[in-house]
Amino acid sequence: MTTHSSAPELACDIFCAVVDNFGDIGVCWRLARQLRAEHGWRVRLFVDDLTVFHALCPAVDATLARQEAMGVTIEHWREPAHAGDTLAIADVVIEAFACELPHAYITAMARRDPKPVWINLEYLSGEDWVADFHLRPSPHPRYPLEKSFFFPGLGKGTGGVLKERDLDARRERFDAAAWWRERVGIERPGGEQTVVSLFAYENPAVDALLAQWRDGDAPVVLLVPEGRISGALARFFGLPRFAAGMSARAGALHAHALGFVEQPRFDELLWAADINFVRGEDSFVRAQWAGKPFVWHIYPQADDAHLPKLDAALAHYTHTLDAPAREAVTRFWHAWNGAGVPDWAAFWRHRPMLEKRAARWAGELAGIGDLAGNLVAHVTARIAR
Repeated sequence: MTTHSSAPELACDIFCAVVDNFGDIGVCWRLARQLRAEHGWRVRLFVDDLTVFHALCPAVDATLARQEAMGVTIEHWREPAHAGDTLAIADVVIEAFACELPHAYITAMARRDPKPVWINLEYLSGEDWVADFHLRPSPHPRYPLEKSFFFPGLGKGTGGVLKERDLDARRERFDAAAWWRERVGIERPGGEQTVVSLFAYENPAVDALLAQWRDGDAPVVLLVPEGRISGALARFFGLPRFAAGMSARAGALHAHALGFVEQPRFDELLWAADINFVRGEDSFVRAQWAGKPFVWHIYPQADDAHLPKLDAALAHYTHTLDAPAREAVTRFWHAWNGAGVPDWAAFWRHRPMLEKRAARWAGELAGIGDLAGNLVAHVTARIAR
């Protein structure tokens, strides 16, 4: 059931450039749906790559320049002439991840009375400086427009991260046994087996980890959505490919390949596993809400610019763990991100403590407020000025 907040019904345009993979469009699509469903905004999403969007949401037709899905209007962003001349400029304009709005649209924003609330939605970071820059205004150098920088974050004073109002209730209703039969085609593994979901970028550490699972004393059931790591699994098992519906076994390791998991059902994969390996931003956030131990493969940047962000997230997540567990998690995350060799046994021996921490961390993160709700509150305050 759709439930709207008491905030005014506003029109919102979100601009998204698909830079790489599904991260940018994943966040924007989730935000667009939540602003529509929970806050009653009329949302129009401009996307420059509908083919990638279709993989994430099969309801999107990559051949249509304009369409509607889940109550959101979707436009193929080709920097068209109509971007500022014939389109009505929205009350709220969200420029996702500094994607740069079309010049014609900006000039039309300047002509609009009243001026739209212009927000630059930044990438998620747990670094301390984020709180200092969150909501900081930036006047346009030529037009009477002001842009606010909105920073998702893991600490107080930031925009928080996306979380739907019904997410916890859906997780509590989740039928794990039915999910295993439908998505994997087998009965749910027993408690003596560790279920691992593996969603990662290409990773030189994967062979060492697969070998440790294969040679370990405890059985591991591995769930691998088709993607950039599928080739590594095929090579490890000596197969020509490792595609949806296939399975392979070696020693204590039994791996299952899943089809690409569409966004609304990705949470179920996380709930079905005992520990989740996730990548980028969107799945990183969902793993935190799942309340299960997780390992983050951060998007790699030139000159190792991503490593401070990795350590900042670790600082938030591990600060209540005892020293041995904190050090084990830090070493394992670093190894999974290219600094060393992962040691599964040293990491997973802390499983009971990691499971307790994961549940507590989800509660701490919820205390910041969800990103969509925080954004709506900021917009409402801006309009009221």
